[in-house]
Amino acid sequence: MAEETLSIRDNRTGEEVEIPIVDGTIHATELGKLGLMSYDPAFLNTASTRSSITYIDGDAGILRYRGYPIEQLAEQASFLETAWLLFEGELPTAKELEAWQDKVRLHTYVHTNVTRFLDGFRHDAHPMGMLLGATAALSTFYPDAKEIGDEESRRLQRLRLIAKFPTIAAWVFRHSRGLPYVYPRNDLDYIGNFVNMTFEIGGRHEPNPVLQRALEILLILHADHEQNASTNAVRGVGSTHVDPFSAVSAGVAALYGPLHGGANEAVLRMLDEIGDVKNVPAFIEGVKKRERLLMGFGHRVYKNYDPRAKLIKRVADDVFAQTGLDPKLEIALELERIALEDDFFVERKLYPNVDFYSGLIYRAMGYPTDYFTVLFALGRLPGWLAQWEEMLSDPEQKIARPRQIYTGYDERDFVPLEQRG
Repeated sequence: MAEETLSIRDNRTGEEVEIPIVDGTIHATELGKLGLMSYDPAFLNTASTRSSITYIDGDAGILRYRGYPIEQLAEQASFLETAWLLFEGELPTAKELEAWQDKVRLHTYVHTNVTRFLDGFRHDAHPMGMLLGATAALSTFYPDAKEIGDEESRRLQRLRLIAKFPTIAAWVFRHSRGLPYVYPRNDLDYIGNFVNMTFEIGGRHEPNPVLQRALEILLILHADHEQNASTNAVRGVGSTHVDPFSAVSAGVAALYGPLHGGANEAVLRMLDEIGDVKNVPAFIEGVKKRERLLMGFGHRVYKNYDPRAKLIKRVADDVFAQTGLDPKLEIALELERIALEDDFFVERKLYPNVDFYSGLIYRAMGYPTDYFTVLFALGRLPGWLAQWEEMLSDPEQKIARPRQIYTGYDERDFVPLEQRG
């Protein structure tokens, strides 16, 4: 079969080039043969890498990790199974999973100086700011993390991050509440340990297995999502060959933004603004007139119903059966019902996304609004690390350095200060 190509003729010079088409793409550097660059603000139609980790078909509403449908993983896998899958490319055997869980337990403790670092934050510091600072600070505790060319060292750093991130995330929660830090209990599983470190009071915490499994499902649903803003940040910073703690902190910083990880907080603020089910129709009209923002609907990639949103809606039923209905849920359900029947939203393919219900669930579990994005980061960590490892192992990947189109002045002569009007 003949190689597929794209023929481009430069009408300025009459020069023609044949550019190979591989996997439905052309290599941007081929345009350099004509003295041209590609221009794609925000990477709307640019593939920055080849990846075998996550597959998304936004039109069909498909999300798969390493080929496995997200629906099957959310229903049957544990979070640590999912992390192993993202790292290794295959589901673990029973023996591999047991050894992996044991290794994670052995690394859950962090240096006691981390508590002093967290104590330096004000009591009302945003949890994501604390998580960001503490994650970056871990790089100073593990100088060997800079040995990114050593495969075994990379494996150890991934293990350290997976094990210690929940401890730091829980301590961020405790600091925000003025509560003493609770240390890891290695007799508990990964999710149970995190929940215990978060909510234990006076040495006691009664776990709710339904809520813990719901939290685990939410973390699995967030584990990776292709080249999103935070993953792109991890890859971009990681391309400088910095240690993984620093690269992951770049992902935390990107997730901190309200257009990325902070979206579920915005959904709750929107529901607060609506206030009552009877106000939903007026709010919808305000959205159609561009007077209001509809949060939790639409997605850069999905032009169909976000498959994660369908799963989260089912999780919500389990959670609220345990905790009782949140009055905001009634508003959310009515908002979704009207939006899905209104031609304005249907024509624009604005469907609920993963953020629409997750905030309500987190709040029902007892997490405050400003902590939601920390939970998002906890879930996304395996994806960041898998993408970081893949980037370092790809011989085509060099230091990330986008080009630009210069739009400023031509050359100008310096004007002495006394001559400037």
